[in-house]
Amino acid sequence: MGTFGALTNPMTLSATLALSLLAIVLMATIWRLASRRQSLPCPVWLRWLVELDNPFTRTNRARFIVETLELAEGMTVLDAGCGPGRMTVPLAHGVGPAGRVVALDLQPGMLARAKTKTEAAGCANVEFVAAPLGGNTLPTERFDRAVLVTVLGEIPDRAAAFAELSSALKPGGLLAVVEVIFDPHFQTRRTVTDLAVATGLRERAFFGHRLAYVIHFAKPGAE
Repeated sequence: MGTFGALTNPMTLSATLALSLLAIVLMATIWRLASRRQSLPCPVWLRWLVELDNPFTRTNRARFIVETLELAEGMTVLDAGCGPGRMTVPLAHGVGPAGRVVALDLQPGMLARAKTKTEAAGCANVEFVAAPLGGNTLPTERFDRAVLVTVLGEIPDRAAAFAELSSALKPGGLLAVVEVIFDPHFQTRRTVTDLAVATGLRERAFFGHRLAYVIHFAKPGAE
């Protein structure tokens, strides 16, 4: 059998996929254990782990998350903990040229990758901010929508992060929090809800199930 035949052999492909999955699980486990001692955001060299949609759950897919937000032309959206920009580009498309997306991350390497992706996609409506969430960097009542996608567990002061997010939302604005069990820093629905409610946000919608979900929290005010 030639080289091509060997590479396309079903058993060879299955073994490769199994080994790849095992490697991802192993890295995630090591990351989870190490994170119990200190906050460890996803390092830039591991950005490929979060750049692609998770094939095992619908709720973590960028398209699904954006669809639930009901974006409109001209909205301003915060991509909190944007990482390499998996959500940034679809959010920028969702609000159109008249809208604005602020991509926030504390790692310059992640912001550089996100900027490269937005430029390649022709998105000129994205602003990049290098700062931690919870440090009172964001202006008050600026955003119609905000997303926090598998980021919460990496933030040392989660209460401060939610307080800043709540303050940054316009009255009636929505915050979408996404959590998936495959993430090393997975947060339960109860943990997320308690943090949100403590800042005055109210749960408006829930998608998925307890191991993979999107929760929308609304800031009281104009509907």
